[in-house]
Amino acid sequence: MATFLPTNEHPIERALRVILGLGALALAFVGPRTAWGFLGLVPLATGLLGSCPLYTVFGWSTCSVKAR
Repeated sequence: MATFLPTNEHPIERALRVILGLGALALAFVGPRTAWGFLGLVPLATGLLGSCPLYTVFGWSTCSVKAR
């Protein structure tokens, strides 16, 4: 499972993604009640999982480098 969903997000980035996702998702239920708010599920899911599929495809990571 570690190769399928490797952790490639820094903890601060994860928290920001969750907050951004919840904020965008709130647009679907509060405020303008637009369906665009459901796009907030993407950053919410990636923040909760700690793995971004695009980061995996491009080989990026915002995690700190582990010392040997």
